[in-house]
Amino acid sequence: MIIDPKWRVLTVGDGDLSFSHALQARLSTGQLTASTYDNEQTIRNKYQDHALDLISGTCSQYLSEFDVTSINSWQRLAQPRFDLVIFQFPLLPAFADQQAFAQQQYSINTLNRGLLRQFIDNAYRFALDPQGPMLCYITSKDVKPYCEWDLEGSLCVNSKMSYLGQHPFDITQFPGYKIRNVDRDKHVKDTSGITYVFSTKANPTLQEQLYIPRYLQDNHCSFCRAGPFHSEADAQAHKNSKKHRTMLTHQQHWQDFLATYHS
Repeated sequence: MIIDPKWRVLTVGDGDLSFSHALQARLSTGQLTASTYDNEQTIRNKYQDHALDLISGTCSQYLSEFDVTSINSWQRLAQPRFDLVIFQFPLLPAFADQQAFAQQQYSINTLNRGLLRQFIDNAYRFALDPQGPMLCYITSKDVKPYCEWDLEGSLCVNSKMSYLGQHPFDITQFPGYKIRNVDRDKHVKDTSGITYVFSTKANPTLQEQLYIPRYLQDNHCSFCRAGPFHSEADAQAHKNSKKHRTMLTHQQHWQDFLATYHS
């Protein structure tokens, strides 16, 4: 992960705070504010091992019950003062039961994209200092269902933020970091983690360290990550495939969400 040791960083959704604690060691003169969706007691009850007591003595501020979809949570920051906001391996928690899921208007794919769209829009409005690089990092797994969210292709449609590129996530840079299961005391493998980089600004120095995947080029299907197609028949065969039809449905649902979404 590309980190300037002078940056002012906010972490969100850091389940057991082990990422924030490991990140603090990389900020020599920068400042870290850590936040969790859960309150302190829930963290202590949920995780046998956590960094709650460690982080309180090292970071500049810790905010519990911080919901990235809630404007009230973001307004607790008082003013936009960060260079970078990081969301590690985001995933909506499971629904309480089948009835709760059935009441949802959108698919799980759309709901997870919606969570991350609200994250980047709220970070832009309430957290990122206009005088700084104005960066958002989202680290996600490069496997299904996460890679079907099309973060690099469609997350920022009509947003102030833009996709700049991505780079592999190396968990060995963060000793002690455990990627947690969102609902229980279990950590999971980082499994081909990718950090996606978003900003309102061009950043040539940073972008030199990023890459743009080939599937975003012409003659590819970006949301299926397929191609290059060597003929019209090749492209048409892909369009007729089950995978493409499934992803086209995801894309249409996402467009339906954006049509009624207001940041």
